[in-house]
Amino acid sequence: MTTLNATSGLPPLPEYSLAPLPPLVPWMRDEHLTLALPIIAYWGVSLIFHVIDTYDLFPQYRLHTPAEVLKRNHVTRWEVFRDVIVQQIIQTFFGLVLAMVDEEATIGKEQYDITRWAQRIRVAQRAIPAVIGAVGIDAHGLAAKLAASQPTLAGAIAGGQYPELVQLVTSGAHQTLVPAFASWEMQLARFIYTIGIPMLQFWVGALIVDTWQYFLHRAMHLNKWMYATFHARHHRLYVPYAYGALYNHPVEGFLLDTLGTGLAYLATGMTVRQSMWFFTCSTIKTVDDHSGYALPFDPLQHITSNNAGYHDIHHQSWGIKTNFSQPFFTFWDHFLNTMWTGGDVSARYERSKRHAQQLVDRENATELSNGSSDTVTPASASDQEEIVKPQLLSARRSSRKKASSISQSTGTLKELRNKVGDSLHGKTRNVLGVESSH
Repeated sequence: MTTLNATSGLPPLPEYSLAPLPPLVPWMRDEHLTLALPIIAYWGVSLIFHVIDTYDLFPQYRLHTPAEVLKRNHVTRWEVFRDVIVQQIIQTFFGLVLAMVDEEATIGKEQYDITRWAQRIRVAQRAIPAVIGAVGIDAHGLAAKLAASQPTLAGAIAGGQYPELVQLVTSGAHQTLVPAFASWEMQLARFIYTIGIPMLQFWVGALIVDTWQYFLHRAMHLNKWMYATFHARHHRLYVPYAYGALYNHPVEGFLLDTLGTGLAYLATGMTVRQSMWFFTCSTIKTVDDHSGYALPFDPLQHITSNNAGYHDIHHQSWGIKTNFSQPFFTFWDHFLNTMWTGGDVSARYERSKRHAQQLVDRENATELSNGSSDTVTPASASDQEEIVKPQLLSARRSSRKKASSISQSTGTLKELRNKVGDSLHGKTRNVLGVESSH
């Protein structure tokens, strides 16, 4: 049945009845799936980059070396993992609260909404005669010439006049002929409803997230208290890696990421299933931007200029006051002159790589030296002890033998003194074995 209380001259809108939307996964509500997908995506993409890291699969595309990860970061991987889990718990709790106040998802109104867009297209055609008339073209005369060969085009030029397009509708016990839509109007309306509007909502949502994060992120760098209290934690990662993307202070994580995307969802009027895509894509983009790799075959590195290389500059001590934009676009950095303008950064990166490698080499050399000393010294001490003891015993025995010999040969202390005196006065061979001249 069709509603006939439509605007005069327009095809009527269909009636509809609403029903609860069946979940995508039979055993899980869509609201809960919306909360689970970003977490699954976060750790799934992080795992891919972790495998690439572990097996060093693409060293030519690394922004930093393993030595830099080891020596320049001021936080352990366990601490990063722990804080990310905390943020995801907060994120999930906020999502559950949002699901309780959100309207229940329904189906049954799709055809009605598509027809509404078809009506808007028909109304928009009424402006065509005035538009082409402004350039000196008689719209009605042109439509009359095209009516026989191109009736649909003629109807559009005439301002949406399709007298030949009618349909029979039933209202109660009565049937009535009413205007109908051209096929192109319905096709365009369906495209707008199913593709155009969701894309626009996604794009506007991305703008909202970028705007929210840019100004809050920049404020945390300009305000010393906010930086020291909240944001400094994230910058312990001078060398970012994938699963460190959401390593934040819990308050910052909620304000910057969770609340920002939640506001974008509410402001754009996305459906629950649209939010699945939006939240998940935002998460994947954030992980990719912190991956530490500029992979040429990674599509996310090329969709916009805000990629891993761009954001990595912000994590360096010399670029920390630039490149605040994240995670999608860079227009706020461009408009407000906070984009990195220091030129090519390859030399800076090379210095950091060399310095980190020198630290690792020095540490390895020290450990090797200490290890050698630890293994050799105890053995040497033991050997020396074993050698010294017999020498001491031998010396004591030798001393006793000599004393006994001297005592026996001289008999008395006087004889010994006379013998020594004779030796000193040259009556015997001297210590050099040369005969005295006296």
